[in-house]
Amino acid sequence: MPRRSPFLAWTKLVTRSLAPARQAKRLNPVLPALSRTRRPDVEGDWIAGVAMGAAGARRFRLYRPPGVGVLEKLPLLVMLHGCGQDASTFAASTRMNRIARQHRFLVLYPEQDRMSNVQGCWNWYDTRNGRARAEVALIVKAIEQVCLLYGVDRERIAVAGLSAGGSMAALLAAHEPGRFKAVIMHSGIPPGTASSAVSAVQAMRGHRGSAPLLAAPTETTARPPLLVIHGGRDDVVAPSNGQAAVRIWADAAGAKAGTRRIQQRGKRYPMAVTSFSRGRSLVATLVEVRGLAHAWSGGAKGQPFSDERGPDASRLTWAFAASRFAGVGSGR
Repeated sequence: MPRRSPFLAWTKLVTRSLAPARQAKRLNPVLPALSRTRRPDVEGDWIAGVAMGAAGARRFRLYRPPGVGVLEKLPLLVMLHGCGQDASTFAASTRMNRIARQHRFLVLYPEQDRMSNVQGCWNWYDTRNGRARAEVALIVKAIEQVCLLYGVDRERIAVAGLSAGGSMAALLAAHEPGRFKAVIMHSGIPPGTASSAVSAVQAMRGHRGSAPLLAAPTETTARPPLLVIHGGRDDVVAPSNGQAAVRIWADAAGAKAGTRRIQQRGKRYPMAVTSFSRGRSLVATLVEVRGLAHAWSGGAKGQPFSDERGPDASRLTWAFAASRFAGVGSGR
């Protein structure tokens, strides 16, 4: 039997996710299972919460490293999962909590509601009827809730995501540029390049028919720097999407590309790194991972959408965010 194209399978997944109400009855038997979250095997607190807004309610999980002082203010990294994932599986795949314990920061994992998208995808593309903007507002609600309750340094917040979560992370940065010091998009699609599921499928292939959200240079002077990580063998979201995202960021800020550098650690996939700067200010960095398909680079072995053979995207993510946090923040 011929192997089914991953892109065709993904196209069907996105299309099916358009009508969550129609599939609500099919979801009922699995909802209890979805609600049973698995605690990551890392010392610290794994806190459950719910954020509410115009788009309904969204659960989230917060990882807090051990030994946080009462008056201590820690950086916050927001991690947005991809389709078919939840907070626990994304934490297990990325192993970001281990890095958070080592470097002492909080990790917030908002969770898409399966009634809003049957496949658990963030509706980053659904700008036509406002669902994308409503989900942005809900994620912001979760961030605000965590900031109020758990000692977050508001000057040191970054957002990252994989696939649909990466697209939503970029959309968050486009709508809330002053809230984040850095944005990381792994295997995602540039914001503003789709307005419906049909155009989202086309955008996944690399065909962009909509105007990007970052069109005006005057609106981008305070945009957080962007890190894009994308696999060269990604046949679900075309690698050209990663290239387009950094071009959108760079063009909007008038940034110039630097020298493309090839890096490799041991037997891991090599990566090509290109930075875009305006003067001495970093605007965007593109990391193209040769050999990587549609998966979190350097993720845990055996996890879905994870490839342990790539460079460690979690450490790249934190290093990028931490470099943006340098010199700011209140600490204790």
